Amino acid sequence: MQWDLFCRVIDNYGDIGVSWRLARDLAARGQGVRLWLDDAAPLQWMAPQPRPAGIDVLPWGDPAADLSDSDVVIETFGCELPGAFIARMAAQARPPLWLNLEYLSAEAYVERSHGLASPQFSGPGRGLAKSFFYPGFTERTGGLLREPGLLQAQARFDAQAWLAAQGIQRPKPETQIVSLFAYPNAALPELLDGLAQQDCLLLVCAGQVQEEMLALRRAQALPAGLQWQALPYLSQSDFDHLLWACDFNFVRGEDSFVRAQWAGKPFVWQIYPQTDGAHAPKLEAFMDRWLAGADSTMAADYRQLWRSWNGLQAWQGLPWPGTLALRHAQDWRDLLTQQNDLTSQLLGLAHKTS
Repeated sequence: MQWDLFCRVIDNYGDIGVSWRLARDLAARGQGVRLWLDDAAPLQWMAPQPRPAGIDVLPWGDPAADLSDSDVVIETFGCELPGAFIARMAAQARPPLWLNLEYLSAEAYVERSHGLASPQFSGPGRGLAKSFFYPGFTERTGGLLREPGLLQAQARFDAQAWLAAQGIQRPKPETQIVSLFAYPNAALPELLDGLAQQDCLLLVCAGQVQEEMLALRRAQALPAGLQWQALPYLSQSDFDHLLWACDFNFVRGEDSFVRAQWAGKPFVWQIYPQTDGAHAPKLEAFMDRWLAGADSTMAADYRQLWRSWNGLQAWQGLPWPGTLALRHAQDWRDLLTQQNDLTSQLLGLAHKTS
């Protein structure tokens, strides 16, 4: 089948990160994918050459006249397709399956909205209908991106060898390694103070948070005793390896949030902040689902830390994850593997409607 996947890069790489993972997974399963981007620059480090066969990366714009017909068209995160492309869809003898891939949430509305149709009554797509496709954590949603063989590859992964290849040395066998990938965050100094009191090595991902760390170092404002190392931009595969190699991960947004869950390690999520405060109930909804049945003390610690890191309550220290938190992360990962993955669900839908 021919898939057309559209993505506008808003900021912070989460949108293009999800789109590239989906394109790569579809191509690996024998599908033809045209990935339309308004900014392909992040792929230079996120998906370095050679890229997988079966994916054409195209600049956002009107389709060429000789473009072959689509079988499935996906607009990610509510991006609006070019009018000329919609007109082509409407002119096809058999219009493609048109899906709006929405943001990930554990909130109740996702199950209600997944699969709802949106008929087009005007414009170039008049007569067509697109459907909402919601990722999620239950069988009544579209699931999560999980490539075939992901967990098997993780089980074979040699963390020490990968760390050594990156020039990273664990200072002592008992030293914990922590990754940090974050938006600008007012709680960063408190987190660094907490990490400086632990026997840990902090690995800071390239981007805004690393720039903040470097600025703090220039100002000699980093806490004494903090061990940390700046990382270069990592490909998606190596970012996954980073999460697998670390003992504790701080992630943000959507793409790294999902990957941290597959890593099966304790993690803290910094949700994308929204001016209307909609991020707060979204965070609580996930914690409710994720911590259901968890040890009460551990759950309280997680809620306190996650709310503090997201600016929803005052900082109250850094609860350090132990073996109970590790077991919880692995149990949660095992639970998620029981649902059908997102790409498999998309393929099933495409075959059903073709």
